[in-house]
Amino acid sequence: FRLNGDDQPVVNVRWDDAARYLNWLSKREGLPAAYREENGKMQLIRPVTTGYRLPTEAEWAYTARFAGRDGPARYPWSGEQFPPVRIQGNYADAAADPLLPLILEDYQDGHAVSAPVGGFAPNPIGLHDMDGNVAEWIQDYYSVYPRGAAREAVDPLGPEEGRHHVVRGSSWRDSGISELRMSYRDYSERPRDDLGFRIARYRK
Repeated sequence: FRLNGDDQPVVNVRWDDAARYLNWLSKREGLPAAYREENGKMQLIRPVTTGYRLPTEAEWAYTARFAGRDGPARYPWSGEQFPPVRIQGNYADAAADPLLPLILEDYQDGHAVSAPVGGFAPNPIGLHDMDGNVAEWIQDYYSVYPRGAAREAVDPLGPEEGRHHVVRGSSWRDSGISELRMSYRDYSERPRDDLGFRIARYRK
């Protein structure tokens, strides 16, 4: 089983190295850098520039759960039932049985590990792999949502400092009812073989 195919999503990359790559991509395309390096750590430039960056948690949640839908999505597939009854994305399926302790036994997407990018149907606004395949590094530092928070925020960027970054989306390793919900959020400070990243930026 390989994870480094040309058409597979990048994995095993640190958050800071993803930010460095995005600065390189911005420079190559004549855009301002989105990050600056301070004491070996990459920090988002505020106010946010038009350079390439990681999506904020608010952006990820909106495009995954709300955009193009009548209300918030509980699961990526149509309906509210678990497990999925049709092939929706790349989760821990029967092909991954030799690798993982828990799988969706009656689900077969044909990929034991990560699948080619864009190999499954897009979500309602045309984005691929918002669920399954690989989980995604998010711009925000991780923090617990305050209980009872009702204050409205516009384009929130999350805390300005922290140890872990938010991780959103399920991956080819996931089969549980919690992990496959679109509201599931994780955190990490280390790279993983099921964790990659998505590119975002503001347009002028």
